[in-house]
Amino acid sequence: MEQLITHPMVLFVVCMVLMSWAAWVGASVLRRRKPLDSDAREDFGIVLSATLTLLALVIGFSLSMAVGRYDQRKNYEEEEANAIGTAFFRADLLPSAAATDLRPLLRKYLDQRIEFYLIRDPAELTAINAVTARLQMDMWAVVRAAAAAQPTPVTALVVSGMNDVINTQGYTQAAQWNRIPRSAWALLILIGLFCNLLVGYGSRSAKVMRRFLLVMPLVVSLSFMLIADIDSPRNGIIRVVPRNLVALEQSLPG
Repeated sequence: MEQLITHPMVLFVVCMVLMSWAAWVGASVLRRRKPLDSDAREDFGIVLSATLTLLALVIGFSLSMAVGRYDQRKNYEEEEANAIGTAFFRADLLPSAAATDLRPLLRKYLDQRIEFYLIRDPAELTAINAVTARLQMDMWAVVRAAAAAQPTPVTALVVSGMNDVINTQGYTQAAQWNRIPRSAWALLILIGLFCNLLVGYGSRSAKVMRRFLLVMPLVVSLSFMLIADIDSPRNGIIRVVPRNLVALEQSLPG
Protein backbone atom coordinates (compact mmCIF):
# COMPACT_ATOMS: atom_id res chain seq x y z
CA MET A 1 0.00 0.00 0.00
CA GLU A 2 2.81 2.42 0.86
CA GLN A 3 4.48 1.98 -2.53
CA LEU A 4 1.12 2.38 -4.23
CA ILE A 5 0.08 5.66 -2.63
CA THR A 6 3.53 7.21 -3.03
CA HIS A 7 3.46 6.75 -6.82
CA PRO A 8 0.37 8.57 -8.16
CA MET A 9 0.61 7.24 -11.75
CA VAL A 10 0.85 3.65 -10.53
CA LEU A 11 -2.12 4.30 -8.26
CA PHE A 12 -4.09 5.65 -11.21
CA VAL A 13 -3.44 2.55 -13.34
CA VAL A 14 -4.24 0.14 -10.50
CA CYS A 15 -7.42 1.99 -9.52
CA MET A 16 -8.53 2.25 -13.14
CA VAL A 17 -8.22 -1.52 -13.51
CA LEU A 18 -9.97 -2.23 -10.21
CA MET A 19 -12.81 0.25 -10.77
CA SER A 20 -13.40 -0.96 -14.32
CA TRP A 21 -13.43 -4.54 -13.11
CA ALA A 22 -15.97 -3.68 -10.38
CA ALA A 23 -18.23 -1.92 -12.89
CA TRP A 24 -17.95 -4.86 -15.28
CA VAL A 25 -18.83 -7.34 -12.52
CA GLY A 26 -21.90 -5.31 -11.61
CA ALA A 27 -23.05 -4.98 -15.22
CA SER A 28 -22.16 -8.42 -16.57
CA VAL A 29 -22.58 -10.68 -13.57
CA LEU A 30 -24.95 -9.17 -11.01
CA ARG A 31 -27.29 -7.56 -13.54
CA ARG A 32 -27.77 -10.86 -15.40
CA ARG A 33 -28.15 -13.05 -12.33
CA LYS A 34 -30.43 -10.72 -10.36
CA PRO A 35 -31.92 -8.13 -12.69
CA LEU A 36 -33.66 -5.16 -11.11
CA ASP A 37 -37.42 -4.96 -11.58
CA SER A 38 -39.40 -1.75 -11.62
CA ASP A 39 -40.29 -2.00 -7.94
CA ALA A 40 -36.71 -2.49 -6.75
CA ARG A 41 -35.14 0.10 -9.07
CA GLU A 42 -36.53 3.05 -7.12
CA ASP A 43 -35.02 1.79 -3.87
CA PHE A 44 -31.81 0.96 -5.69
CA GLY A 45 -31.62 4.53 -6.97
CA ILE A 46 -31.76 5.83 -3.40
CA VAL A 47 -28.95 3.48 -2.33
CA LEU A 48 -26.85 4.41 -5.38
CA SER A 49 -27.32 8.14 -4.79
CA ALA A 50 -26.39 7.81 -1.12
CA THR A 51 -23.31 5.73 -1.94
CA LEU A 52 -22.11 8.15 -4.62
CA THR A 53 -22.68 11.05 -2.23
CA LEU A 54 -20.60 9.27 0.40
CA LEU A 55 -17.83 8.71 -2.15
CA ALA A 56 -17.88 12.39 -3.11
CA LEU A 57 -17.67 13.43 0.54
CA VAL A 58 -14.81 11.07 1.28
CA ILE A 59 -12.91 12.25 -1.80
CA GLY A 60 -13.54 15.86 -0.80
CA PHE A 61 -12.34 15.33 2.76
CA SER A 62 -9.27 13.42 1.56
CA LEU A 63 -8.43 16.15 -0.93
CA SER A 64 -8.82 18.76 1.82
CA MET A 65 -6.43 16.77 4.04
CA ALA A 66 -3.87 16.51 1.23
CA VAL A 67 -4.07 20.22 0.38
CA GLY A 68 -3.71 21.14 4.05
CA ARG A 69 -0.55 19.06 4.34
CA TYR A 70 0.80 20.55 1.10
CA ASP A 71 0.24 24.07 2.42
CA GLN A 72 1.96 23.06 5.66
CA ARG A 73 5.03 21.89 3.76
CA LYS A 74 5.14 25.18 1.85
CA ASN A 75 4.89 27.20 5.06
CA TYR A 76 7.72 25.27 6.69
CA GLU A 77 9.92 25.81 3.64
CA GLU A 78 9.37 29.55 4.06
CA GLU A 79 10.10 29.34 7.79
CA GLU A 80 13.30 27.44 7.11
CA ALA A 81 14.50 30.11 4.71
CA ASN A 82 13.71 32.86 7.23
CA ALA A 83 15.49 31.00 10.04
CA ILE A 84 18.63 30.34 7.99
CA GLY A 85 18.76 33.93 6.75
CA THR A 86 18.35 35.26 10.29
CA ALA A 87 21.10 32.97 11.59
CA PHE A 88 23.43 34.05 8.79
CA PHE A 89 23.10 37.74 9.56
CA ARG A 90 23.18 37.22 13.32
CA ALA A 91 26.58 35.61 12.83
CA ASP A 92 27.91 39.20 12.71
CA LEU A 93 27.18 39.38 16.44
CA LEU A 94 29.72 36.65 17.18
CA PRO A 95 33.47 37.16 17.48
CA SER A 96 35.13 37.35 14.09
CA ALA A 97 36.70 33.88 14.32
CA ALA A 98 33.40 32.21 15.20
CA ALA A 99 31.55 34.15 12.49
CA THR A 100 34.16 33.08 9.94
CA ASP A 101 33.58 29.44 10.89
CA LEU A 102 29.78 29.68 11.01
CA ARG A 103 28.99 31.35 7.68
CA PRO A 104 30.49 28.64 5.40
CA LEU A 105 28.64 26.00 7.42
CA LEU A 106 25.38 27.89 6.95
CA ARG A 107 25.98 28.10 3.21
CA LYS A 108 26.61 24.36 2.97
CA TYR A 109 23.56 23.75 5.13
CA LEU A 110 21.44 25.93 2.83
CA ASP A 111 22.61 23.93 -0.19
CA GLN A 112 21.59 20.70 1.52
CA ARG A 113 18.17 22.05 2.38
CA ILE A 114 17.58 23.04 -1.25
CA GLU A 115 18.63 19.58 -2.41
CA PHE A 116 16.27 18.08 0.16
CA TYR A 117 13.30 19.47 -1.76
CA LEU A 118 14.60 18.63 -5.24
CA ILE A 119 15.73 15.01 -5.05
CA ARG A 120 13.54 11.94 -5.54
CA ASP A 121 15.93 9.05 -4.91
CA PRO A 122 15.60 7.60 -1.36
CA ALA A 123 19.33 6.77 -1.20
CA GLU A 124 20.27 10.37 -1.99
CA LEU A 125 17.74 11.57 0.57
CA THR A 126 19.36 9.41 3.25
CA ALA A 127 22.77 10.85 2.38
CA ILE A 128 21.45 14.41 2.49
CA ASN A 129 19.83 13.83 5.88
CA ALA A 130 23.15 12.50 7.20
CA VAL A 131 25.06 15.54 5.91
CA THR A 132 22.36 17.84 7.30
CA ALA A 133 22.63 16.27 10.75
CA ARG A 134 26.42 16.59 10.71
CA LEU A 135 26.25 20.24 9.66
CA GLN A 136 23.76 20.95 12.44
CA MET A 137 26.16 19.49 14.98
CA ASP A 138 29.07 21.52 13.55
CA MET A 139 27.09 24.77 13.55
CA TRP A 140 25.82 24.16 17.07
CA ALA A 141 29.38 23.45 18.25
CA VAL A 142 30.56 26.80 16.87
CA VAL A 143 27.70 28.72 18.48
CA ARG A 144 28.00 26.84 21.76
CA ALA A 145 31.73 27.58 22.00
CA ALA A 146 31.13 31.28 21.29
CA ALA A 147 28.34 31.42 23.88
CA ALA A 148 30.53 29.73 26.50
CA ALA A 149 33.38 32.15 25.83
CA GLN A 150 31.15 35.23 25.76
CA PRO A 151 27.81 34.60 27.56
CA THR A 152 26.02 37.86 26.76
CA PRO A 153 22.46 38.68 25.68
CA VAL A 154 23.78 39.43 22.18
CA THR A 155 25.28 35.96 21.92
CA ALA A 156 22.01 34.53 23.19
CA LEU A 157 20.33 35.97 20.07
CA VAL A 158 22.68 33.94 17.89
CA VAL A 159 22.01 30.80 19.94
CA SER A 160 18.27 31.37 19.62
CA GLY A 161 18.58 31.85 15.86
CA MET A 162 20.56 28.64 15.48
CA ASN A 163 17.97 26.83 17.57
CA ASP A 164 15.30 28.05 15.13
CA VAL A 165 17.34 26.70 12.20
CA ILE A 166 17.47 23.24 13.74
CA ASN A 167 13.82 23.29 14.86
CA THR A 168 12.44 24.32 11.47
CA GLN A 169 14.30 21.44 9.84
CA GLY A 170 12.58 19.08 12.27
CA TYR A 171 9.20 20.64 11.52
CA THR A 172 9.83 20.23 7.79
CA GLN A 173 10.73 16.57 8.22
CA ALA A 174 7.63 15.96 10.32
CA ALA A 175 5.47 17.61 7.64
CA GLN A 176 6.99 15.30 5.03
CA TRP A 177 5.97 12.29 7.11
CA ASN A 178 2.50 13.66 7.92
CA ARG A 179 0.35 12.15 5.18
CA ILE A 180 -3.06 10.58 4.68
CA PRO A 181 -3.12 7.28 6.64
CA ARG A 182 -3.03 4.01 4.74
CA SER A 183 -6.26 2.90 6.42
CA ALA A 184 -8.00 5.97 4.99
CA TRP A 185 -6.68 5.08 1.53
CA ALA A 186 -7.95 1.51 1.89
CA LEU A 187 -11.40 2.79 2.87
CA LEU A 188 -11.40 5.27 0.00
CA ILE A 189 -10.57 2.61 -2.58
CA LEU A 190 -13.11 0.21 -1.07
CA ILE A 191 -15.93 2.76 -1.31
CA GLY A 192 -14.91 3.49 -4.90
CA LEU A 193 -15.15 -0.21 -5.75
CA PHE A 194 -18.63 -0.51 -4.28
CA CYS A 195 -19.79 2.60 -6.12
CA ASN A 196 -18.59 1.29 -9.48
CA LEU A 197 -20.15 -2.08 -8.71
CA LEU A 198 -23.51 -0.43 -8.06
CA VAL A 199 -23.24 1.78 -11.15
CA GLY A 200 -22.60 -1.27 -13.31
CA TYR A 201 -25.42 -3.18 -11.63
CA GLY A 202 -27.88 -0.37 -12.19
CA SER A 203 -27.15 0.09 -15.90
CA ARG A 204 -30.25 -0.41 -18.08
CA SER A 205 -28.63 -1.32 -21.40
CA ALA A 206 -25.35 -2.36 -22.97
CA LYS A 207 -24.82 1.17 -24.33
CA VAL A 208 -25.21 2.72 -20.89
CA MET A 209 -23.04 -0.02 -19.43
CA ARG A 210 -20.17 0.72 -21.83
CA ARG A 211 -20.39 4.44 -21.07
CA PHE A 212 -20.14 4.04 -17.30
CA LEU A 213 -17.52 1.32 -17.55
CA LEU A 214 -15.26 4.03 -18.98
CA VAL A 215 -16.40 7.29 -17.42
CA MET A 216 -17.06 6.40 -13.80
CA PRO A 217 -13.83 4.45 -13.18
CA LEU A 218 -11.84 7.13 -15.00
CA VAL A 219 -13.25 9.96 -12.87
CA VAL A 220 -12.75 8.08 -9.62
CA SER A 221 -9.21 7.02 -10.55
CA LEU A 222 -8.25 10.54 -11.57
CA SER A 223 -9.56 11.85 -8.25
CA PHE A 224 -7.48 9.31 -6.35
CA MET A 225 -4.41 10.17 -8.43
CA LEU A 226 -4.83 13.89 -7.70
CA ILE A 227 -5.09 13.26 -3.97
CA ALA A 228 -2.03 11.01 -3.99
CA ASP A 229 -0.07 13.49 -6.10
CA ILE A 230 -0.70 16.38 -3.73
CA ASP A 231 -0.08 14.18 -0.71
CA SER A 232 3.22 12.76 -2.05
CA PRO A 233 6.12 15.12 -1.26
CA ARG A 234 8.56 13.61 -3.77
CA ASN A 235 7.02 11.31 -6.39
CA GLY A 236 4.19 13.48 -7.62
CA ILE A 237 3.97 16.26 -10.17
CA ILE A 238 2.67 18.79 -7.63
CA ARG A 239 5.62 19.36 -5.31
CA VAL A 240 6.89 22.07 -3.00
CA VAL A 241 9.50 24.12 -4.85
CA PRO A 242 12.14 25.69 -2.52
CA ARG A 243 11.70 29.17 -3.95
CA ASN A 244 12.40 30.91 -0.65
CA LEU A 245 15.55 28.89 -0.01
CA VAL A 246 16.82 29.52 -3.55
CA ALA A 247 16.04 33.23 -3.23
CA LEU A 248 17.92 33.32 0.07
CA GLU A 249 20.95 31.62 -1.50
CA GLN A 250 20.99 34.20 -4.27
CA SER A 251 20.63 37.13 -1.88
CA LEU A 252 23.38 36.21 0.60
CA PRO A 253 26.41 38.48 0.37
CA GLY A 254 29.71 37.13 -0.92
